[in-house]
Parts: sequence; C-alpha cells; structure tokens
Amino acid sequence: MLRSSQMLVAQALLFHRLGRPWRKPLQKPFDREYVEILHLFGDSETSPFSIHNLLQAGKAYGLAAGSWVGPYAMCRSWEALARCQRAETGLGCQSLPMAIYVVSGDEDGERGGAPVVCIDDASRHCSVFSKGQADWTPILLLVPLVLGLEKVNPRYIPTLRLTFTFPQSLGIVGGKPGASTYIVGVQEESAIYLDPHDVQLVINIGKDDLEADTSTYHSDVIRHIHLDSIDPSLAIGFYCRDKDDFDDFCARASKLAEESNGAPLFTVTQTHKKPVNHSDVLGETGGVPEDDSLGVMSMNDAVGNAHEDDWQLL
Repeated sequence: MLRSSQMLVAQALLFHRLGRPWRKPLQKPFDREYVEILHLFGDSETSPFSIHNLLQAGKAYGLAAGSWVGPYAMCRSWEALARCQRAETGLGCQSLPMAIYVVSGDEDGERGGAPVVCIDDASRHCSVFSKGQADWTPILLLVPLVLGLEKVNPRYIPTLRLTFTFPQSLGIVGGKPGASTYIVGVQEESAIYLDPHDVQLVINIGKDDLEADTSTYHSDVIRHIHLDSIDPSLAIGFYCRDKDDFDDFCARASKLAEESNGAPLFTVTQTHKKPVNHSDVLGETGGVPEDDSLGVMSMNDAVGNAHEDDWQLL
C-alpha cells in the first residue's frame, strides 16, 4: 500500500510538471524534472516522500513498519505528511506543489457512506495550502472507497471503469485482495496494473544525478486482473491543475453519479448539508420517520434488492 500510493502521487507530480496527457519520451530537458521526482521517493529520511517519512506522518492512523495498511489510512497519512512539510517550509519550497483533499462521507472514515466532493471544502484546502495567497491552486483528490464486503458489488464496476475516462484520473490504489497494486487503466473487463511487490535493487538518486540508473524505479511487466476480482477496499486519485480543470472534473463526476443507477461511487455538492441529529431522527419510539431526504428505503422496496445489496442494507 505504501509503494502503490507512492506510485500514484508520483504520477500526480509528473502531470503537474510535464503536463497532461504525458506521452513524450523522457529526453532533456525533461530528464531533470524526472530525476527530481524520483529523488522525492528515495528510501531514506532525506527524501520527502520516503516510506520512512510516510510511516512517521501516519502514526496517528495506525501506520507502522510491517503492519497492514488500508487505503483510508494511507490517504490520511499523505495528507498529514503534506501538512507537516508545509509547516516546515515556505510556500515556494514545498515538495508537493498542490493541495491534498481526502474526500470522505458525511461521517469521516471508511463507514461514512458515499464520499462527497464538496466544492467549498476543495476551495478551503487550496486557500490553506497557499496560506491565503491564492483563491485556487493545483489539487490532488484522494477518494477512499469500500465497495463491498469480500468483493466489489457488481453495480459499481461500470462507474469504476468510467473514472479512467476522466482526464484528471491518476488511477487506483488497491487491486488484489491483501496485496495493494497500482491500477493504471482498464481494457474491456480487465484492470491493468503495476505490481510493487517485484523486488528491485535499492538505488537512491540525487536530484542532480542525471546519469543515474533509474531502471529499478520501473517495471517492465504489465499485469491484469478481472475487474470483479479486485479488492473492494481501494482509493481513486484525481489531479486538477487549476479551477477550470476542477470544474470540468466536477461536471464529469456529477454526470457519472446521475447515470450510476442509484449506486454512485461519490457525489458532488457545493457545500455540506447540516449534519443529521440522530436523536431527532429516531424519536421517542426509536423508529425512523418516512423522510425521503434521509435516503432510507422502505422495507417493501428493499426486499426486491436484498439479494443484490445485503451489505448495503446492513
């Protein structure tokens, strides 16, 4: 999970520095940009986005060397790492030149329901990142999801596939059950991924070492897995270069949610609604009032879908 999340963030940096879509072969003057990105992920504490620094930043979310890490904790750890580095450096010296927004549900965490991209929250993250000097900045959106119990609910697979059509897409951190990979695309019913479990020689690259051997930072093997076989716990990444790019992402995401047949991966809103007061909702009898705004299905409606969505009803 640590390695696959590094791969996704590195892709965001590549988009930021070299543009998107990036299809050019690495040649000078791009070599310097490329080497500087690799240096950020070196295996030492001097590299800003090393495993060492990720573990240190993620202690509050249970990260520890050798422990199992889920996508939600991993996303929050990147947010914490960026925040720590922002506090230590000036605005013009930040290794991650973009705000990070971890998109979650109304109740923060893995059980918070469908994540909600709040435009006001994204704007606030950009303002905090720029220390009030800009209304908008580049932004990295991380969307942790749990799309089922033991496997992905089939209702989500069509929309999951369509996220790769977004120009802002960075791919997915997740993949094989119990073994995180970096899913970079889809073809028909298969997810195409890079596997960080391949053992490579350690080579720490200096940011000015343009002649360094960078081959061990890459994989020559492209693997694939059927979409309905991927682990339901995953995180999707998106990079938006500016406000126009973010608005385009929101338009695409809203359209995707509308066409999801009632099973959106995430939704978009301008501002958060007032939190539900659960004592008011349950009332004295402990029953749930018939209020469509709560999104509660009646039992008659639920029975017809129980065979398909038991885990959602629970």
